[in-house]
Amino acid sequence: MDPLRSFRSDILVAAAPLLLEGLRHTVVISFISFVFAVLLGIFVGIGRAQATWARRLLAPYVEIFRGTPLLIQLFFLYYGLPSVGIKLDSGMASIIGLGLNGAAYISEIIRGALASVEKGQLDAARALGFSWMQGMIHVVLPQALRVALPPLVNAFSSLLKDSSLVSILAITELTRMSQLIYTRTFRAFEVYLAVGILYFLLTAAVSATSRRLERRFHVGGRVG
Repeated sequence: MDPLRSFRSDILVAAAPLLLEGLRHTVVISFISFVFAVLLGIFVGIGRAQATWARRLLAPYVEIFRGTPLLIQLFFLYYGLPSVGIKLDSGMASIIGLGLNGAAYISEIIRGALASVEKGQLDAARALGFSWMQGMIHVVLPQALRVALPPLVNAFSSLLKDSSLVSILAITELTRMSQLIYTRTFRAFEVYLAVGILYFLLTAAVSATSRRLERRFHVGGRVG
């Protein structure tokens, strides 16, 4: 049977409020997770870029979270940690899982952006009486973030798509909501087509933002 001829638009009209509610949850979870990932990623990126002891200490975290599937990380946080007395609700496990995974990748973005800033910038700040941390926060980091901004937006796009995995924790975000709608209607074609379009529109908007930022903040070579 031709799916286009049997397409049921009324299914989507009836499901629209639920899909939009799931979309809202997706955006909220993604945004909170991304803020957590950026803050942790900046801390880890600075540590791995500058201090030898911190680089050795933080390297296992980055390698583990970049080298294992996000799905397994979510399973471990939600189902594994209760075995040792640490119980997280599904929302907290989702945010922590997405945040820790995202921070591992963002830390590498930050580390690369810091490397683009001339080392003399920090030396000059120290000569003016800044401590290492003050020089990093007030002189080096603002320049590095200018370079890192476009790839950070792309990292948000990736996290937005990865958020579909939290549906396995019964979070009623967009993917989970589509599964619930499908079990009621048994109309997979319409439901998952609509969900795919919604994800595409979200990531397309983020990608457009990234391109604008790349044009505005384009940096050729090193910053200094």
